[in-house]
Amino acid sequence: MLRFANKRISICRDMVAPPETVWDILTDTQLWSIWGPSVYDVDCQDRHIRLGSKGRVQTLFSFWLPFTVSEFRDLDFWNWRIGSYTATGHKIIWTGDTSSTLCFDMPWWAAAYLPLCWLALIRIGKIASRH
Repeated sequence: MLRFANKRISICRDMVAPPETVWDILTDTQLWSIWGPSVYDVDCQDRHIRLGSKGRVQTLFSFWLPFTVSEFRDLDFWNWRIGSYTATGHKIIWTGDTSSTLCFDMPWWAAAYLPLCWLALIRIGKIASRH
């Protein structure tokens, strides 16, 4: 499902797993390279991110980019900056005790990134269903 608001595009997918499980996967830096198709490796002192977490991600092209978690509301939303650019937002919408909807949002000019986000949503759903 695609949504457009405030010059940003969101792509969402329903998850058949407790929202807390999905959130744990989404915020665990040791799992980012498993579900994130554009992330090869992560270097961060925080296993689970929080507001102000800093580190770097290695992209598929083998170069490292610095990141900072710029917004964070526990069990709700987090956003980060890659270098000086606001990047992907991550939002969980609670739909029940054992279900949720996970959304990634990005600036409209990053619309070419939507297929990778869709793949990430599928991967997170598969990981969550095994927990």
